[in-house]
Amino acid sequence: MKTITAILILLSAVCTAQTASNVYPIQEGFVDANGALVYYMTVGRGSPLMIVHGGPGASHDYFLPYLLPLARHNKLIFIDERGSGKSEKLQDVSKYTVGNMADDCEAVRQALHLGKISLLGHSYGGVVVQAYAFKYQQNLTHLILGSTFSSTTEINQALAKTKAAMPADKRSRVDELEKAGLFNKGQVWEHGRYPEEYAKLAWGVGYFPYLYQNRPDPNYDPLSGNTNTSWDLYREMWGSDGEFVVDGNLKSVEWVGKLWMIKVPTLIIVGDHDESDPIMSKEMNAKIKGSKLVIVPNSGHMTFVDQPDLFIESVSDFVNGK
Repeated sequence: MKTITAILILLSAVCTAQTASNVYPIQEGFVDANGALVYYMTVGRGSPLMIVHGGPGASHDYFLPYLLPLARHNKLIFIDERGSGKSEKLQDVSKYTVGNMADDCEAVRQALHLGKISLLGHSYGGVVVQAYAFKYQQNLTHLILGSTFSSTTEINQALAKTKAAMPADKRSRVDELEKAGLFNKGQVWEHGRYPEEYAKLAWGVGYFPYLYQNRPDPNYDPLSGNTNTSWDLYREMWGSDGEFVVDGNLKSVEWVGKLWMIKVPTLIIVGDHDESDPIMSKEMNAKIKGSKLVIVPNSGHMTFVDQPDLFIESVSDFVNGK
């Protein structure tokens, strides 16, 4: 009888272990990071990989479900930057800065006892993780810069090219709307966001050709930015003069001359039709010694949507040393 009981216990343990190996529980919570409650969500197992979203003023949601396969080999830590997504909104908008958001990443790392981490930033998130690397490089094992920039001057040049490529009549209308002012228009509840016409022109006609190439999202709606953006943060950081010029506090980002300071293994990944002009990624690659550049073919800004297998393989192999 004792032998049978022991066998049953052993079989139960084996079954539990097999089941557990196929289960990826989610943990979520908030870290009080320098006076802002920052939301985090973790999933997966393995060495930690923190993932920082773009915008500014978006949330981690646009990464899902596309980045989930990375959880098979790494513990993923998604965060919502201060003022974005599920994180605390601040009354004092001057506290929405790149430097503060980099410090928030460090606060989450410490609070979750992650040790050294790999850090991935996409689009504006790539600016945040560069700031993190300049200040907290000793806490990094790997850095991934996705579809991002190191100079506001250069991203403004890229945005000007995007605008210039619009059909002449659409571009002319964008100019008219921008000249008239983009906020405090329409009904009272519309005052704090773009007019619908402008959102469709800028995020639709203007941006869409540089967001997707190989696998355009059939659910993409240029008006979604009006409801999914943290507008007080966006206007503080990006500015209030439209999509095609950065003139908020992001103007301080002019880091090309200090990229040499990044010494950790760095992967730079960008779409060949990216709204973040691949010329900027090539420059980063030249400035960061030993960095690796992957230009994703037939891809816009959303590289992990256009070429999901290539994106996941590139990041996973880089982080896990394959």
